[in-house]
Amino acid sequence: MVHFWDEVGIGYALAKEFLKAGDNVIICSRSAERVESALQTLRAESGVQHVWGTKCDVRDGDDVKNLVKYAQDNLQYVDIWINNAGSNAYSYKPLAEASDEDLIEVVTTNTLGLMICCREAMKMMLNQPRGGHIFNIDGAGSDGRPTPRFAAYGATKRSVAELRMQEVSNVVVHNLSPGMVTTDLLMSGANTKQAKFFINVLAEPADEVAKYLVPNIRSIPASGSTRPTYIRFLTGLKAYSQIFSVSTTKDWLLELEGIDIWLKSDVSAFLHAICIVCASVL
Repeated sequence: MVHFWDEVGIGYALAKEFLKAGDNVIICSRSAERVESALQTLRAESGVQHVWGTKCDVRDGDDVKNLVKYAQDNLQYVDIWINNAGSNAYSYKPLAEASDEDLIEVVTTNTLGLMICCREAMKMMLNQPRGGHIFNIDGAGSDGRPTPRFAAYGATKRSVAELRMQEVSNVVVHNLSPGMVTTDLLMSGANTKQAKFFINVLAEPADEVAKYLVPNIRSIPASGSTRPTYIRFLTGLKAYSQIFSVSTTKDWLLELEGIDIWLKSDVSAFLHAICIVCASVL
C-alpha cells in the first residue's frame, strides 16, 4: 500500500489505520524530514517490518518511478495505491489575486502530480497478476460547484473524476471524498464567519475520517470488485443534517464562538445561504 502525504493530516491518519488493520504500508512526502519523523512514530506503534517511507515529489516523473521501484523492492506487491498529495498553496483568494507561484504550485501538484502517479501506478499494476486498485482523493470543486475563494484548487479537483473513467484492464481507479478534515490546510482558510461556522459544524479530525475510509477501502480488493467506487465520508445528507442539528430556535440562531448568524424563519432563504456558503467553503 502506498500513501502520499504532505503534512500530518488525512494521509498520515490513513497510514496509521491501515497499519492497525495489519497491512504493510509505504508513505512518502516531499520532505525527507517529515518522512523520517512519521516513520519513527509509526514504527514505534506498529514495528519496523510493516512500514517504510521515502522522499518523493509527485510532480517529478523520475521521483515517482523511483517510488514504484521502492515499493516493489519492499512490498513485492501493491494492492492499493492512494493519491493523497494536494495543495491550495495555503491561499484563499479570488483567482484575480492569485500569484503565478501559487497557481503553479496548485496545478502541478494536484493535476500533473496526480496524472504522473496514476500513470506509474497503472504501469506497475498491469504487470501484477491480480492487478490493483488506485484511489484518488477529491475535494472542493470536484462536483462542479464554484470555489470562488480557491478557484485553481477547485478546477484541479474537478479533473479528478475524469481519471476515474479510465478503462484499464486489471486496474480499477476509485475516488475518495474525506469531506472537511481539520488539517492545517483547512484551518488556514478559517478567516470568515461563514468558514468558521462550517468548519465547526462539519469538519472532523483526520483520525475519525480514516476510521471510516480504511475499512471501506480494504473491502474493495477483498471482495474482488472490479467496478469503480466513490467512497464519501461527508455526504450531502449528512452535511445538511449536521447543519440543521445546530438550529436552536425557530429564528435559526446559529452560534459559533460568539458569532451569531440570523436567518429568519424563511426556510428557503436558509437553504440558499447554506448552498452558497458550502460552495465557498467545502
